Amino acid sequence: MLESLFISLQLALITTIILLLLALPLAYALAFKSFRGRTVLEVVVALPLVLPPTVLGYYVLLMIAPDSAMGRAWNAVFDTSLAFSFSGMVLASVLYSLPFAVQPMQQALRSIPVSWLEMAITQGLSFRQTLLQLMLPAAKGGVLVAAALSFAHTMGEFGVVLMVGGSIPGETKVASIALFEMVEMQQQSEAWMLALILLAVSFVMLSVVYTINRQGLQMGMGK
Repeated sequence: MLESLFISLQLALITTIILLLLALPLAYALAFKSFRGRTVLEVVVALPLVLPPTVLGYYVLLMIAPDSAMGRAWNAVFDTSLAFSFSGMVLASVLYSLPFAVQPMQQALRSIPVSWLEMAITQGLSFRQTLLQLMLPAAKGGVLVAAALSFAHTMGEFGVVLMVGGSIPGETKVASIALFEMVEMQQQSEAWMLALILLAVSFVMLSVVYTINRQGLQMGMGK
């Protein structure tokens, strides 16, 4: 049980870090830019919200299979298979939790007053300075919400990680898969304890999200 929890925590942490780096430019583009294909990009980002996890996992598995272009390239560089590996689960988790990172950041960026951005331009700030000194501090609530939701969502994954990673003890057997197997083997006490831990993690993460949203609402009303 502890081993599967550690794998889940490791997967959630790595996925969250990657998502925060990847989601910020996507959120900025969707919040402020108009370009051809914008609607398609929005749909692709939001698709995991409605797509069955096993469907997404199936297509990711096809994408990283040993005989695929990505699978062959990965094997040539790292001399190992990307399918049914921890790295493959990270890739699938990033895709599966992408909307939970992008959408809170997008909403937070959109809430920044246009006058602030115009002032930054008149002050001669570069894009990098505007992003680091203005946008990120103003949108930090959205970044924290994105991190909390991404972490919690990855911790609770089942269908995607099962399709892509299988259930290899010590490598790809995450807590949700371990829980399923415990129930199948009628290990009720172990299943109860693991389910309680996962419930507690989800409760804490959602408490963080609602606290941040409530503080943001209060600050907005106080302006």
